[in-house]
Amino acid sequence: MTATLSLRSVTRQFGATTAVDKATLDIQPGEFVGVIGRSGAGKSTMLRLINRLVEPTSGAIFFDGAEVSAFRGRALRNWRRDCAMIFQQFNLVDRLDVLTNVLIGRLADHGFLSSMAMRFSDAERAMAIEALDRLDLLPQALQRAGTLSGGQQQRVAIAKALVQRPRIMLADEPIASLDPANASRVMDGLRQINREDGLTVLVNLHTLDTARAYCDRIIAMRAGRVMFDGTPFQLTDDVVRDIYGLDGLAEFNEAVTSTTARATGRVTEQA
Repeated sequence: MTATLSLRSVTRQFGATTAVDKATLDIQPGEFVGVIGRSGAGKSTMLRLINRLVEPTSGAIFFDGAEVSAFRGRALRNWRRDCAMIFQQFNLVDRLDVLTNVLIGRLADHGFLSSMAMRFSDAERAMAIEALDRLDLLPQALQRAGTLSGGQQQRVAIAKALVQRPRIMLADEPIASLDPANASRVMDGLRQINREDGLTVLVNLHTLDTARAYCDRIIAMRAGRVMFDGTPFQLTDDVVRDIYGLDGLAEFNEAVTSTTARATGRVTEQA
């Protein structure tokens, strides 16, 4: 079910700005990979290139030997199903209950009429319930999504991605707006899926500590380029300073402080 994801000199330009600059990577099946870097380093653009939400200016992306960057029509729709994407903004329908939000992840396998009617089989409902149970959200299944805490909503988004039965899962800053306790629950959920299902996971992160704690491999980007690719053990503070300059480590530490302040300044989120 798993296969190697390869980027070959992938570049994306927006006018005069090069968001991703000749990125070349091989992501092995079942890896849990963290991508770090300052704001504007190209992390989000790289994930969107992989998912084909953004088109590469040059270069190619391959998965299981097929050129993803050449997919069109049905092949592209199937790829977006196989390459599930989790966003910072949750992307749930607030007025719908949690179970229905998760089931929306199955729509890529439906025809037009059944998609419009939101008709789901008993097997699909069982699949959604199982996904919610894995993420400790079964008691909230019939609750409106908009009434959940941010941490709960992000776990619903993971369950929604999980029922797509993806071959790879991408998460773009999934914990950026969460307090530390909820951030841990979200990262624990992603790691559980990675380990139990053998699913390849790429996650953009804004703190070094989180990347070191959860990821098998860390990719550090600066100005669109991959500047480091190795294990958490290899990403020492000295290496971070070499990549980002003397203020690089301090900037990452400030990201931890500011994120915690934003989270704790709001109403405390429930588990």
